[in-house]
Amino acid sequence: MECGPVLPDSLVLEIFLHLPHEAVLSAGLVCRQWLAVSRDEFLWRDLFYSFYRIPRSVPRHPASLSWYREFKRLFDCIPCVEVQTLVEHTDQVLHLAFSHRGHRFSSCSKDCTVKLWDTERPDGNISMVHSSSMRQFNWGYTQFSQFNADDTLLLVSGVYLGPHHSSSGEIAVISLDNYTLLSRVRNKPYDVFGCWLNETHLISGNLHWIGNMTSCSVLWLNKAFQDVESENVNVVKRLFKIQNVNASTIRTVMVAHCRRHNNPDLVLDYEAHEEEEEEGELGGAARLPTARHAQPTISGIENVIQSRKNVGPTEMAIETHLAKMMGKAHTKAPDPSLIVPSDPGEGEDKTYLLFTTGSLTYSPHQIGIKLIKPEQMTTSGPVLGEERSSDEFFDSLDHVIDIHGHIIGMGLSPDHRYLYVNSRAWPAGCVISDPMSPPPIAEEIDLHVIDLKSLREERRSLRAHRAFTPNDECFFIFLDVSRDFVASGAEDKHGYIWDRHYNICLARLAHDDVVNSVAFSPADQELLLSASDDSTIKVWRSPRMVRLAQAPHRPHRPRGLLSSWLSRNKNSTCASSSVNGKP
Repeated sequence: MECGPVLPDSLVLEIFLHLPHEAVLSAGLVCRQWLAVSRDEFLWRDLFYSFYRIPRSVPRHPASLSWYREFKRLFDCIPCVEVQTLVEHTDQVLHLAFSHRGHRFSSCSKDCTVKLWDTERPDGNISMVHSSSMRQFNWGYTQFSQFNADDTLLLVSGVYLGPHHSSSGEIAVISLDNYTLLSRVRNKPYDVFGCWLNETHLISGNLHWIGNMTSCSVLWLNKAFQDVESENVNVVKRLFKIQNVNASTIRTVMVAHCRRHNNPDLVLDYEAHEEEEEEGELGGAARLPTARHAQPTISGIENVIQSRKNVGPTEMAIETHLAKMMGKAHTKAPDPSLIVPSDPGEGEDKTYLLFTTGSLTYSPHQIGIKLIKPEQMTTSGPVLGEERSSDEFFDSLDHVIDIHGHIIGMGLSPDHRYLYVNSRAWPAGCVISDPMSPPPIAEEIDLHVIDLKSLREERRSLRAHRAFTPNDECFFIFLDVSRDFVASGAEDKHGYIWDRHYNICLARLAHDDVVNSVAFSPADQELLLSASDDSTIKVWRSPRMVRLAQAPHRPHRPRGLLSSWLSRNKNSTCASSSVNGKP
């Protein structure tokens, strides 16, 4: 359709600059001239910054080809439309984990089961394919799971109920070929969780109290297959032995493989990198505590609570002072290769063990980093640290990052370049005089971003989600990171999605209770799962994928994980979430 008297393009553009984006798109349907103006790059750059409230100093995503497409990506490709609710769990759902292929995912719950789900059914629906109850092993509940690298084994972590009502953790390894239980490994405290180091070996923890507020965390490497192979073959090996002071313990272990750091999926450090590089050389020695660190969890402080009934604060302070002196004298030196820049081509295959820890109080407030050497990645060789001298009781941490708050969640980017950390901040300038009385924590959750290449925290943190429980009742809120987005649960009955590049919140995903965990499909970031205390798992798709699924069927080439879902009946119902006022 052609218009009447033609207005100059500059005037039409000036008018469009004062319209919302919906009106601009509608106006573009009037005539060819308006259509051309409605696709103007300067117009969509202005609409982009004003609509998403992004500072104009932030550049466009480096992979984006146009401002119009970038606006559409943030508006149309966020998994914020609820398409299915899974109700097979009978109690709070605590954790979700996708397989690396994205064809399956697992869920853990207070109902003490771990369930496996299929995402590639012909009818497009996600359905449960297996459920294992762990009550027969005297577990209280399952809390975490992880697929190994080739998706043949599933690590399941839970709370094991031992004698005298004490609780520690246990890890089970399940074969995904026939769902048989291959091995069980004790794990203490239970919120060490455990993780895979490689396809066949996993990491667990143990805790030994050596004083009223001093303990030793031991991290073990375990072979997944522990059926009687041979009395001469090691199936466990001690990785690290780390001293803890002030009632802290090590928790939440995870492994980062940094071989792809030179080809990150997203470069976030575009602000003042030159200055960071200059400051990075200062980090080494000043940030390498020698003999403390580790974090506790409420699961590990019963010993301290009981001791405080009989021991005064003066005795506690003396014990901590002596423990630090002993640690300084009997701790193996940190590995300088973690901080010292490598020659070109070196360091690409570095493997880091990451965990939460602490030095001032029992609440986890630091990220500890240990370099795992290639010879440590197998259970063969010395079993109990025979390579140490008789004076080296403990391993030091290679690097420590202080978060200044209670850490309640961690997640790695797909390329393992960035570590995202949920924390609840302490008041600025607070002083901790009693390790058993940590500072009050904020209701707002800060999502920190740590660059594992420079081992520095980015200057920007994400915020939108909230939590309300006090220090001694704080629980883990699992987050997940895709190529472009990061998502997290929250205690305010919503999940949240942010764009990693622009640092903005894009969607809120509603539940009826606390959202404990979220998980992006590694096969397509436009599919997201959320798990809640309301006992449900919700499946979220992007508006774009919902439209494609509802469009009249036409032959198309399959697109991996989404192929079956896109063939669903066009009349399938979808419930939309609130997306910051966007449709």
